[in-house]
Amino acid sequence: MPATTTRPTASRDEGTVQARTARQQPTNGARRLGNLRHHWWGILLLAAAALVFVVPLFILVTTAFKTNSDIYTWPPKVLPTDLTRDNLTTAWQLAPFGAFIKNSVIVTVVGAVAKVVLAVFTAYAFAFLPFPGKNVLFLVMLGALMVPGHVTLLVNYITIGNMGLINTYAGIILPGVGSAFGTFLLRQHFMSLPTEVFEAAEVDGAGHLRKLGSMVLPMSVPAIATVALVAVIDEWNSFVWPLIITNSVNMRTLPIGLMYLKANDGMVSWGVLMSGTLIVVLPMLLVFLFAQRYIVTGLTGAAAGSGR
Repeated sequence: MPATTTRPTASRDEGTVQARTARQQPTNGARRLGNLRHHWWGILLLAAAALVFVVPLFILVTTAFKTNSDIYTWPPKVLPTDLTRDNLTTAWQLAPFGAFIKNSVIVTVVGAVAKVVLAVFTAYAFAFLPFPGKNVLFLVMLGALMVPGHVTLLVNYITIGNMGLINTYAGIILPGVGSAFGTFLLRQHFMSLPTEVFEAAEVDGAGHLRKLGSMVLPMSVPAIATVALVAVIDEWNSFVWPLIITNSVNMRTLPIGLMYLKANDGMVSWGVLMSGTLIVVLPMLLVFLFAQRYIVTGLTGAAAGSGR
């Protein structure tokens, strides 16, 4: 009998399945086109978000250097016809901005440093020190984040008044020294640090202060910088509490000083007001540009610690 030949059906079926799978899968060109579309959508969304912040800032800066004829003309002019510094000069003459700047700098520096130092020690205690009720106290501290600051205005005013600190730097700074946000952020970051380093330090006999100063702080610069930046912005822009606790012009801070630029006849000189606002905003813009590279690193470090 003649020998029967076996047909390669298995190989042919495998080839058919591979061809069908190849037809179902998108080509490299289609995949790149899809990625490009997502890429452009992301760029458009980022551009729209940037415009929300850039356009008001652009209007602020240009209006500060416009003449009244350029400000009140119609249709409005995007750029000033003639740059003028008269608005800045007028704003500086209408209000004692020298005293306002000095007060804001003192309150911001002292208040931010006190917030950061207290947050570092409190976060270290929550992260590394065993003590009874630690988790309960941490939840109570987190609850402070949900309480609006205006709720405590009356209590703080009575307390500061009984201490005789009304219209003083201490009266402005003390109620805001505690920072629940800073403590939470640093605690989460501290918990993300490698435990092997601390175990080795304990074997060598290192105490808590040595571990904090030699290991925790050098490894936590981005997170501490983030807390410091938030504290600086919060202290610099504070308006309600310094307004309530001070009663003399020479103790006012910059945000309150903008009220002195309103004309007595009820009209608003927008060029002068924008110049004063520029004086208030510009330092914080410079601080943010200097410290922005630490923000993402500090927040991601806190997010890593929340998973432990």
